[in-house]
Amino acid sequence: MSPEDLKKLEKDVKKTKRLASEQAMELHDLIEDRLPDAYDEIMGIAQATYDACKAWDEANQKLNAAQVEAA
Repeated sequence: MSPEDLKKLEKDVKKTKRLASEQAMELHDLIEDRLPDAYDEIMGIAQATYDACKAWDEANQKLNAAQVEAA
């Protein structure tokens, strides 16, 4: 794998981690500020947070595998 490809994977990991962190903050805000009134938002926000974290994990696994391969 070329250094450019590794940089692209690293960028993707950083982006997906940022998105996962933003979703986690939204979930935190729901818990801290809007519950119990906004209980009907729990499932949607929780699913979006799960999906964002899963996307980060998949990108991170791809990067780790590429780094091992390149070594």
